[in-house]
Parts: sequence; C-alpha cells; structure tokens
Amino acid sequence: MSRVIRAAVFQTAWTGDKESMIQVHEQAVRDAAAQGAQVLCFQELFYGPYFCQVQDPAFYEYAERIPDGPIVERFQALAAEHGIVLVLPMYEEEQPGVLYNTAAVIDADGSYLGKYRKTHIPQVRGFWEKFYFRPGNSGWPVFDTAVGKVGVYICYDRHFPEGWRALGLAGAELVFNPSATSRGLSGYLWQLEQPAAAVANEYFVGAINRVGVEEYGDNDFYGTSYFVDPEAQFVGEVASDKETELVVRDLDMAKLREVRDRWQFYRDRAPGAYAPLTAP
Repeated sequence: MSRVIRAAVFQTAWTGDKESMIQVHEQAVRDAAAQGAQVLCFQELFYGPYFCQVQDPAFYEYAERIPDGPIVERFQALAAEHGIVLVLPMYEEEQPGVLYNTAAVIDADGSYLGKYRKTHIPQVRGFWEKFYFRPGNSGWPVFDTAVGKVGVYICYDRHFPEGWRALGLAGAELVFNPSATSRGLSGYLWQLEQPAAAVANEYFVGAINRVGVEEYGDNDFYGTSYFVDPEAQFVGEVASDKETELVVRDLDMAKLREVRDRWQFYRDRAPGAYAPLTAP
C-alpha cells in the first residue's frame, strides 16, 4: 500500500534582525500546515544571517542551548499546535566556548526527538565556519518521527558520501540537507550531488538553500530548493533562485521499495573491503 508524506522546505532571505526572522519562519509553519504539510525543514542557521562570511565573536550570541533554549521551546509549541514535524537548523551552545552547527528535530506532538551536529566544517573564503563551530560528534542519527524515519545532513556535509550512506544504513526514508550555498561557488554541484545521493542510498532528499546577498559579504545565495526521489527525479518544480518560497510536495514512500527491489545496493555492499577508506 502506498504511503504518501506531504513534506515542505522553506527558503528565505535574511530580514535584518533575529526576531523578525523567527516570525517569518513561524508564519512558514502555519502556511505549510494550512497546505497539509506533515514535515517542514528550514535553511541552515535559520534565524540569523549567514554570519560565517566574516569572523566576528559578536555572532557567538546567536548560539543557544538545545533543547533547553527559547527558540526550540517556541517551535515545540507551534509543532504541537499544528501537528507538524519540524527540523530546526540552529547555532548550538553546549557550554560556553563549545559551539556546534546543529539541527534540532521536533515531532508532530511537540516533543523533542534529538539533534544532528554538522560533521564536516569548511574554512574557506566566505565560509569561515571553523571560527564558529566544532566538528559534530553526534554521528548520523535517524529520527523516528510521526511521518517516518528522517535524517539530516547539513550543507558542506553533502560533499562527503559517507554520511549519506550512514543515514541510509540507519533506515532513513527522507533526508534533509539545509544549506547556505553561494551561486559562484557551488551552483554546478547543487542539482548534482543531492540527486546522486538519493540514488546511491535509495531515499528521498529535501535540499534547502537561502536566497539573496546579505550585508556581511558578497555570497549570493541562490535558493532553488527542491525535493528529489530515489530515481534522481525532482518532485515538482525547483524553487526560485531569488525569491522566498515555501515548497510543499507529496512524496510517495512506495518508491523506496520499488527502487530497492530493482537495485540491490544494500545487499551488494562490500564493507569488508572498505577499511582503507577510514585510514587517516
């Protein structure tokens, strides 16, 4: 029997201040729920600018505790009110001086299910992330949500196939990749890597990117958020490359069994041969 998940991703531009950015995302939850969405993921570091274009300790103030901070609590109430699973990409403070690029996962009843901490941290012009974040130590958890098994892989992570595979081995059916990626740097990869990961690991992927140029640098975030199925087919249209947009799509989970019965990638893996891949 077919099982269809109505899933959503939300791309938007920086509003100029934290509170109004939070309010924009609160409205996105309401709008997604009104369209029948059952799960929604926001963009990387959703309630702030992409401050990693500069190296300034003033931005440490954007970090807060997860799940004990006010933003998680605020969206837990909203998730429960609307019966929607939420993936919240945030700046996490575990303790003073110990900071992570993290996604919190909230179930449809408002309960906190856990977090994923970004594993691969870039340090290149316009993306000075090692100044702000420690490498994640969460592994690659898959969350048993009201809509099924959901995983998260954050932005720069997508260039590394190992985490994609770990999520598949852990049973992920839908993996979100919240991002802040720039037109001049990675545009040629954006519609290549996530579809390839969906095929190789036989699950759906939701790719989210913010839009616009912010005041802290010249990165031009190009949106074009989308869902892709395990045959590398976009589910509906790809979002605008310039405008705020809520993307809501129906994902037929029957496609997973169909593809896995056709391509026995998990059966034909050869993990005994892979030891050299983990050598330093």
